[in-house]
Amino acid sequence: MFNIHIKVKPLIASVIAGLFISQSIFAATYTVKPGDTLWGISQKYGTTYTKLMSLNGLQSTIIYPGQVLQVPGSDNTYVVQKGDSLYLIALKYGITVDMLKSANGYKSDIIYPGQVFIIPNASSNRTYQDVSRGSIERGVIPYTKEEFDLLARLVTAEADGEPYKAKVAVAAVVINRVKSGIFPNTIKDVIYQVDDYGNYQFTPVLNGWINRPASADAISAARDALSGVDPTNGALYYFDQSSTNAWLWSLPIAARIGNMVFCYGR
Repeated sequence: MFNIHIKVKPLIASVIAGLFISQSIFAATYTVKPGDTLWGISQKYGTTYTKLMSLNGLQSTIIYPGQVLQVPGSDNTYVVQKGDSLYLIALKYGITVDMLKSANGYKSDIIYPGQVFIIPNASSNRTYQDVSRGSIERGVIPYTKEEFDLLARLVTAEADGEPYKAKVAVAAVVINRVKSGIFPNTIKDVIYQVDDYGNYQFTPVLNGWINRPASADAISAARDALSGVDPTNGALYYFDQSSTNAWLWSLPIAARIGNMVFCYGR
């Protein structure tokens, strides 16, 4: 057997190595935003800050807004398809909408077919979170512990004294709005939403009843709704049957439970 020794000039060797690296590692880029740190970016992509430093030839952990970094993961991108929403994409990858938007520096809730989104690594989504919001839980939609409590407090304020089924239905309406694509995409933003005319979507937010502690039944009802129980089969609105609001009464009725009426949207 002959041993053949081939000497490759350093420059050529570097180019060849670079080609292999670019195919296997340099699969996406990330533009640094104000407030970013290497550690924070690494958590989005399921890697370490030291690997990011190596990947980008950095000598220190100092980065600057506008700087473009190579990030790992050829599978960490998604091309938007017709019918997609931010919620559906986040659900597909087991992350939250806030994580998806943050990773892409995206502010709008509107997306278009053909857009390419960077997907934060799902394996790290338990640690990549805003500490002030608490850990992310998983139900039919992602939610935080604070949002669970907020949902249960809304149920208490809106359906205290109503049958348990009505309590679950109230929580389900909030969840249906999160999933709809036409309302905000988190429990908190749905509950605190104010429309273009300055109207609160939920009276307890306006009168302060939302701040009362949740009852045991409301907590249980919120948990059932987040597990997928929906007595309304997709309703987006509810109101007390004593209401004289003609517009609400004009909506298709999904269910009547106790003194409450649940309706679909138009």
